[in-house]
Parts: sequence; structure tokens; C-alpha cells
Amino acid sequence: MEKQMKFQEAVKTCFTKYVDFKGRARRSEYWWFYLFVIVLQIILRLISTTVSEIGALLLLLPVLAVSVRRLHDIGKGGGYIFINFIPLVGPIIWIYWACLEGEKGANRFGKNPKY
Repeated sequence: MEKQMKFQEAVKTCFTKYVDFKGRARRSEYWWFYLFVIVLQIILRLISTTVSEIGALLLLLPVLAVSVRRLHDIGKGGGYIFINFIPLVGPIIWIYWACLEGEKGANRFGKNPKY
């Protein structure tokens, strides 16, 4: 049985590995961090647009890193992150991939982070 990552653990892991584009990230790590980023951006936007933009810049590398590691978990290379630039279809494909279960066992990007 898979042990899911908790919210605090996921956020801590993503900031610890904020420029680590190697390895794999489980679904729970990716989605908890994504939730954290959305809530933080809402709070920062309530403070000021400028503060929100600075926050977005500071979160850019951690978001990219966890996204690439999420792709690695499903067996895809990090370059597939650019699929988000395809209007309409790209983000739909991205959400589908982000929801997929990671490959069982080790793959070319490392061991399965679930176990």
C-alpha cells in the first residue's frame, strides 16, 4: 500500500529540492505543492499585485523542478513540460499526465519514491 505524502512534508520536500530536476515526485507531492502555490498566490494577490508577482518569480524554480520530477515519475522526460505551451490541448494533457500513477518499480529516472 502506498504511503501518501502529507501537505507539510510535500511543501518541505519541494523547497528542499527546489532546483533538483533529477529523480521522481509522487502525485501527492506534486498536488499538495500545487495547492500550496495556489493558496499562497491568492494571499499574496490580496496584499498587492507586485508582491504576488515577486512571489511567482520566487516559486518559479520549485514549481518547474517538481513538475519535471512528476514527469519523470510517469516515465517521460522533462522536455515534455513544454506541452503546456500548446493552446487549450496542452494544459489538458498536462493535467492528465499529472494525475497518472507513477511507473511501478524503478525507471530510467530513479527508484519509485512511493516505497
